[in-house]
Amino acid sequence: MRKSRRQLLVRIVERVALALILLDVLLYFAMFRPVGNLVASAQQRYSATRRRIHEGQVRVERLEKFQQALPSAEEGIEAFKHDHVPPRRRGFSRAARLVRRVSEQSGIQFTNLAYRLDTGKGEPLERLGIEIDVEGSFAGLLKFAHALETASDFIVVREFSFEPGDGEALALRLAADLYLTP
Repeated sequence: MRKSRRQLLVRIVERVALALILLDVLLYFAMFRPVGNLVASAQQRYSATRRRIHEGQVRVERLEKFQQALPSAEEGIEAFKHDHVPPRRRGFSRAARLVRRVSEQSGIQFTNLAYRLDTGKGEPLERLGIEIDVEGSFAGLLKFAHALETASDFIVVREFSFEPGDGEALALRLAADLYLTP
């Protein structure tokens, strides 16, 4: 009887051990694994939040630097407008003088000069469209276009094209915008 009692006891211990192993597996999948996933997702959220905070701090630093530079930039803009952007009432005569002076310096003749005022609503500056037809040597035409583009006035050359002119001369058709204060 001793042997059967021992066998019974061994079977009970085996079943208890098997039940404990199954309980461990169930606890792992029911509790520890989800908690581990929660911890990992919390760490990811924490890292993402720290990254956003750092990006925000960098953006704030840039904005503070910009804000500190703003008064001097505003003064620079006003000085540029005062020195290089003529008022509207003097824009046409200033454009005519500029074209005449640059054409004389380049040694070419201008044949046509047309204006078109473009007043965009809500824009800080007005555009005076200038269409110029000039004739001369190729070197003179290039010198004219370059001198016009690098003039001290705020003028932007939009387009230009070369065409055959009278005799050995070339013709240049040039469109530019001169910016004016309203």
